[in-house]
Amino acid sequence: MNIKKLAWDKMNGLLPAIVQDAFDGRVLMQGYMNRQALEASMESGKVTFWSRSREQLWTKGETSGNTLDLVDISPDCDGDSLLVRAHPEGPTCHLGTDTCYDGNDKTLPVLAFLAALERLISQRDQQRPDGSYTTELFLSGSKRIAQKVGEEGVETALAAVAGDDKELLGEAADLIFHLLVLLRSRQLNLGAVIEVLEARHKA
Repeated sequence: MNIKKLAWDKMNGLLPAIVQDAFDGRVLMQGYMNRQALEASMESGKVTFWSRSREQLWTKGETSGNTLDLVDISPDCDGDSLLVRAHPEGPTCHLGTDTCYDGNDKTLPVLAFLAALERLISQRDQQRPDGSYTTELFLSGSKRIAQKVGEEGVETALAAVAGDDKELLGEAADLIFHLLVLLRSRQLNLGAVIEVLEARHKA
């Protein structure tokens, strides 16, 4: 990205910066960047904006600790706005919600629920709360979890052969859930699976 070629003059040296969760695709917030903020973000790896009210640079999370870890920044086709992909460390909104758009349930892409589920499974693995089925799976070990994936795979196939769509959907949901748990038990994730699929698609 050539910073000098961006359309800084359109808004008196500022560009709107839309921040997207690099993990699940949610739109987290919008801020504004000038050249200094953009350079600071790229150099520090922490998303930094220009505060129009205070007229100074501010790094997201510098007081709350809820930072945005930069993944990459892309300008749009006209060079007058920026898409910032980042990993949030804690809630992004000052109101304590994950995003500044949490009042609208439509902001979460449908398939992004898989990412949210994977995040929850990761938390279960770390915290191991009592009474959780996911905790029981992790305590049983990878071999038992793999066995469950096999059982759910067979049940999914049988439901498909039987022609019962409702049962097929239910079994498919069970299969995907147990597969995510299995991946986590081996310190792998859905992102790694997608990378394999992408590599095969490009081959």
